[in-house]
Amino acid sequence: MAESQELSMDLPVIDLDVFLHNPRDSAEVQAECVKAANALITYGALVLHDSRVSEDDNTTFLDLLEDYFAQPEEDLKKDERPELSYQIGVTLENTEKPKCAVDEPCLNVIERLAPSERPLDIKGHEPDPKCRFFWRMVEAPPYETQFPGLNADNITPDAPHIKERWGPVMNQWGTSMKNAVEGLTQMAAVGLGLPADTFKDAGRYGPHLLAPTASDLQKYGKVNTILAGFHTDLNFLTIHGRSRYPGLHIWARNTGKKIPVKIPQGNYLLVQAGKQLEHITGGLIKAGFHEVVVNESTVKVINDRKEKFPNRPLVRISSTFFWHLSSDYDLLPIPELKEKAKEVRAAQFNLGKDEGEEVEYPALKVGEQVSNELRHIALMAK
Repeated sequence: MAESQELSMDLPVIDLDVFLHNPRDSAEVQAECVKAANALITYGALVLHDSRVSEDDNTTFLDLLEDYFAQPEEDLKKDERPELSYQIGVTLENTEKPKCAVDEPCLNVIERLAPSERPLDIKGHEPDPKCRFFWRMVEAPPYETQFPGLNADNITPDAPHIKERWGPVMNQWGTSMKNAVEGLTQMAAVGLGLPADTFKDAGRYGPHLLAPTASDLQKYGKVNTILAGFHTDLNFLTIHGRSRYPGLHIWARNTGKKIPVKIPQGNYLLVQAGKQLEHITGGLIKAGFHEVVVNESTVKVINDRKEKFPNRPLVRISSTFFWHLSSDYDLLPIPELKEKAKEVRAAQFNLGKDEGEEVEYPALKVGEQVSNELRHIALMAK
């Protein structure tokens, strides 16, 4: 593959194969781990190469989810669980609100961006016109969790043309992404000077979610439609496979530039830092901002798919996995990373990059942190 031609994003490419197939103490592995940690510190995102990942599995997954979300709303509603804060099953369109629309620190981030690099305006924006399905990919803890609502049992859709395929396809693709992101947690830990399993052990019993989002492009296919408003993710790391439709933009911490995401074909995934990683590193790594919108490139692919696949649903599926720390884990900044965060912040300021007011990261359970974030985005009752 002509990698330099396909990678339109200015994001580092981290090779997980180097970590998996060489001695941990080798210079090659150590250098790749430092590169991974620095990518997360500098950009809040990176491209991950993992030769175990199959493009065919992602294709099968996208086909299944298109079929699922093409069902009538009354059928989808059977899989909805608002009493569990939508943390399992389906979330229908116009339910989840972009936190940044009302969050002052987040609005300040937008203000500090150059006008040409800002997201589409979310201040008057209603809840996102996207649907989502949460499928847990977890190892049950050997103790009783304090947060059972965040650790509920999976829901399998009833429709005959979907039910038989559902579990095998979801678990196959979910396992690929989970394995990839857990490998990266180890690389990042080594690169930050921590024992390799620091983050992996902290997330061993996390409520990890295969979390495809779906946008009906028949209804919401007009240029400049916001499908998911400007936001960060509340979990530890988010990993994405390729979507069939462009429209995901991310913001790199070091540049303030809006980057259109284009994941190369093959064994590549996009990884973004979430709030739990920001918290545990004391702000050394910042959660990455992103949005999903309909742009000119999206419309071009819509028209192309209509012509080539006239019988397929016009639904944009994001191939997304949220990796979490365990709900009962005590979340607080690691002291040496908190100190380094202050140094990085000062260096950024000296370069003329004001990152706004310093953030405090109080000690709390991960489940409390998740619950607080869910209230902000209208998925959990106040």
